[in-house]
Amino acid sequence: MQAFEYANPASLQEALGQLGNKWGEADVLAGGTDQLSLMKEYLATPKRLVNIKNIKELGGIQNSKTGLRIGATVTLEELAENAEVRKAFPALAEAARGVSSPQIRNMGTVGGDLCQRPRCWYFRQGFGVLATKDGQALVPNGENRYHAILDNEGPAYFVSASSLGPALVALGAKVRLASASGHREVAAAKFFVKPANENAREIALLPNEILTEIIVPHEGTKNATYEVRQKEALDWPLATASVALKMKGSTVVSARIVLGHVAPTPWAATQADQALAGKAITAESAEEAAKAALADAKPLSQNGYKVQLARVAVKRALLEAVKA
Repeated sequence: MQAFEYANPASLQEALGQLGNKWGEADVLAGGTDQLSLMKEYLATPKRLVNIKNIKELGGIQNSKTGLRIGATVTLEELAENAEVRKAFPALAEAARGVSSPQIRNMGTVGGDLCQRPRCWYFRQGFGVLATKDGQALVPNGENRYHAILDNEGPAYFVSASSLGPALVALGAKVRLASASGHREVAAAKFFVKPANENAREIALLPNEILTEIIVPHEGTKNATYEVRQKEALDWPLATASVALKMKGSTVVSARIVLGHVAPTPWAATQADQALAGKAITAESAEEAAKAALADAKPLSQNGYKVQLARVAVKRALLEAVKA
């Protein structure tokens, strides 16, 4: 990998002072499960690497009246095993447990999961986030079996790699970002973005900012995540669904259904939300919602199978949410 400076700040303010105003000047190191891979492949060549693992204020999980605060450096294992998370936010705990490698769960962080780069093989082979060669998109007529089936009219065809993103969007979470000039808060639903050009990123984070924490509000929802995988060993899901339901008795007052690994961002299936309003969750109503969730799917040449897998994920997540 390319030589770089290494900074090991003891506080958030010190860390922010080590960042630059352009991508490539400085990158943040937390668990390193994605960052180091990017650097080894020369997909990331920062002049400086800023280690935030030792900054105590970026860790921990705390409960309050306003919501559950999850520090950016909390590991996926800590999140999956936290009693409050498992009780109130099973959708989030299950999403964390879905990362099947114990090594990555114990090293990878919540912030890193949200900020990781696409797993698209074109991107990982150096063809850029939009996967082009000589100005032409490679994905539509190439190997696209794992690419997007929703919001895939271009220019981006990759799928969001975040395991936690769909659950956080469904739960109405907010992401807090810090820079040397202050703090700002972004809804999880707006944190993930579809890049319009090769110089854009897939998240709303700026190069001079650090993701510090996530706030998940206490909305009293029944929630769940269901993932469909090709194998149980470490791999990314083929399709996921996270659901959050506000109930009155056995009737759905409102629903939020968010799909993962089927679009460049976690995909809010608003048609499915509307299909459930005022109904009880049964096998039949869950099936109807699943069909509505994929009504706008436009598979590419090799990934039509994902439509049925995503429907299955929606149906099973809904049934799982109301089981308790």
